[in-house]
Parts: sequence; structure tokens; C-alpha cells
Amino acid sequence: MGDAPGTPALATRRLTAPAAGRLDAVLAGAFDDLSRARVQRLIEAGHARVNGSTAHKALAIFEGAELELDVPETPHESVPTGLKLKVLYEDDALAAIDKRAGLAVHGAPGDTGPSVAAWWLEQLGDAATAFDVERPGIVHRLDKDTSGVLILAKTPQAQAALSGAFEARTTKKTYLALVEGVPDRPKAVIDAPIDRHPGDRMRMAIVKRGREARTTYEVLYTDNRRALLEVRPETGRTHQIRVHLAAVGVPVCDDAVYGKREPGGRQLLHAYQLSIPHPAGGRLTVTAPIPADFDHAVRAIGAETLALHYARAVEPKLEPDGDSHS
Repeated sequence: MGDAPGTPALATRRLTAPAAGRLDAVLAGAFDDLSRARVQRLIEAGHARVNGSTAHKALAIFEGAELELDVPETPHESVPTGLKLKVLYEDDALAAIDKRAGLAVHGAPGDTGPSVAAWWLEQLGDAATAFDVERPGIVHRLDKDTSGVLILAKTPQAQAALSGAFEARTTKKTYLALVEGVPDRPKAVIDAPIDRHPGDRMRMAIVKRGREARTTYEVLYTDNRRALLEVRPETGRTHQIRVHLAAVGVPVCDDAVYGKREPGGRQLLHAYQLSIPHPAGGRLTVTAPIPADFDHAVRAIGAETLALHYARAVEPKLEPDGDSHS
């Protein structure tokens, strides 16, 4: 079978299900080197079969079912990206970068443009061979047009610990959003479940039977036409902040999907600060100053003092557990 150049070779693992259960749970329980999250990604990519039929989601299976899972054997080939990304913090376990707007964390299928994941493969060098090949060192993501703090793991152990922290919601995320209009309340919690839009698979939406999603916001400044918000998502659903703010009538400025984009604009959402449990102990807080386009937009509504504050460089802090007051 001829694989496309640069495509990882696949090794097929076979298993007779020892008990009934969800497909992803059964496979992850059988193969210690595969996390459940990775198994789920392989299933979604069409790499799992149940009794010979491809499964694209984690089905309920019966004891005795014949299972197959194709697992990439080799890491992605490192291709020079030409990217120069700003590193905000780095140690033996992880790095925190300032992702610019317009750069994907990992490209969508068919997307051959540069990505953070491809850049990180370059930085890791030979150490990349130890990682899950789909997302080496990636523990969370930002939308392509969202700027700000992004954490990358240097070892599989750090990746597992950091991914676990995001899943357990022990991270603290602070975003800045410039929105069209002014919220009805100066401070509120938006508690509304999110899932795929029933009529458009490229969008997310508030769906009655969707996954739990909670976002806290506070108005920092408004000129009665636009408002600058500090936003803290308590959960991590896809497009969560953008969907929630649009749902309460204040879409993120220049959001082409959930609002309206002006020519040359980008959604004015910035991941300003991230606080995480460090894999080696303690709590790490990293801050990314607002970039020039965001700074200009904040000044345009008359919030010069806030623009100066949020554009200021802030030193990362690694503090003992219990000492962080972010």
C-alpha cells in the first residue's frame, strides 16, 4: 500500500473486546501507551473498526466484538516553517508562546500553511519522536484568529499533566474581548450548553442538549458603541467565548463567523493571561501583552489608559502551590 509522502506509517492493533463498553474506553484500557484522548482522535479520523466496519465515533460495543485500531508509527516529518514566535517563558517541561492572530495551532485537513505544531516540531528536534504524532506537545488550542498565551509541552509526561489540568479545570484563563455593542449587565455569568450547530457543522451554537459551558465577563470600558471586556471561560468548549458573547447580543468585533468582519479585520479576542499547575509543582502564570492591532482598537474607543496597562510586558510567575492570587 503506497502512502503519500510524509504520511506516517500505520500499525494495526487488534483486540477482542473483553467486556461491553464505549469503544474509546475499551481501546484505551487495552493499550497502556495510548491516552483516551488520543484514541478518540484516531476514532474520529476513521482509524478504528468494529467487526470490520469503520467507526467514526465512540460507539457502545459488546463483549467479544472484534476491534482494530490503526496507529501511526512514526512522527510527522519536520518541515521548515520560517516562523519566529515569541517565547514568553521556557523551562525543561514546557514553553509558553505568544501566538499571533492568523496562525493556526495545528492545521485543518488539507491546510498546508505554517502552524504552531509544525514550528514546535522544529524546536523539539529528536525529542519529537517520544510524542503522540497527531499533536506533539499540544495541550490546548486557540482559534486561528485569536492571539495570546499558548502552552506547549516538551515531554510526554508534561503533556499528560498539562492536558489533565485543562480537563480538570484547574487552569485559570483570562481573555480580553472587544465587542460590538454593550452588554445589558456590567458583569455576569453566561451559562449555556454548546455543541455543533445543527444546520452548519463549521459553527458552534447554544444547543439544549449540548455540553456544559460557562463564561464570566466584566465590562472594563465602553464608549456606548463598543465595549472592552475581561472574559474568563470556566469550561473549554470550541469557540466558547465567541458563541456566548454573540448569544447575549455582543459579538466579538470582526468575528466573521458569529458577527460581522470588516475588510482586513480579525476577531478581536486575545488570550491575555493563563495560570496553570506546573508539572514539576507550583503554579505558573504567564501574560501576553495585547498586540498592536488590539491596542489600536482599544484606543479607538477612548480607553488609552487600559491600552497602556494591557500592552505592558509582565514577567511570568512560578509560585509555590497556594501562593498565586491571579
